[in-house]
Amino acid sequence: MGNSTAYPVLRTTDAAEAYAWGERLRALLAHCEDEVGLGAELLTAADVRRTAEVLPGARFHYVDARTGPTGEYLRFELDPRTADDAALEPHLPLDVTVDVPTGSVEERFAAAVGRGRGTAAVDWRGRWPDDPETGSVGSPKYDGVQIVFHGDSAQWGAWAAHHTVFVHAGKFGDERRARELAEAVGGEVLGEPQLGW
Repeated sequence: MGNSTAYPVLRTTDAAEAYAWGERLRALLAHCEDEVGLGAELLTAADVRRTAEVLPGARFHYVDARTGPTGEYLRFELDPRTADDAALEPHLPLDVTVDVPTGSVEERFAAAVGRGRGTAAVDWRGRWPDDPETGSVGSPKYDGVQIVFHGDSAQWGAWAAHHTVFVHAGKFGDERRARELAEAVGGEVLGEPQLGW
C-alpha cells in the first residue's frame, strides 16, 4: 500500500490556468485511467448548486457526521439543484466525491469549484512513460496529475487563495521525472515533495 509522492509544479490564482496545466500534463501520461476522481468541500449554497449542475447524479454528504434524536446517522436528502438557499444553508458544509469518465466533466467541474470557497480536487491517475535512459519506470498505482483548488497540499490541507497542480511520481518519488514533466509544459518543481494519494 502506501501513498504516492506529489510534486507541486504550478501555483496560480486562475482556476482555468490550473486546469489547462493539468490537462497538458495529463496528455503526457503513457496511460490514463478511464475514470477521474473529483472531490469538493462545499461551503455555500451557491457552491453546492454549481457543483450539482455539473454532477447531477452525485450524492452529497455532510462534512461532519450528524445524528438524529435516536442516534441514527443522518443523510443529506435534498436535491441541491432545486432547493433554495434557506433550505440548503442549515446543511452546510457538504462534500462530494465521485469518479466519472475521464474527459467528461472535468473542465466544467474546475470552473464550478474554482469560483467556490472550499477546497476541491481533480485526480487523474495513470502511468508515466518508461524512460530507459534514466531507468525510470511508470507506476500505475502511484503516477498521475492532481489539481487542488484553493489549496497547496496534495492531502487537502488548509484553504489557500491559490490553486496548485501536482505531478505524482511513484511511491518513493522521482524528482527527475517530476522536473522533466514540469519543464515539458513550461514549469518547474516548486518546493519539497509531499505525501500524495
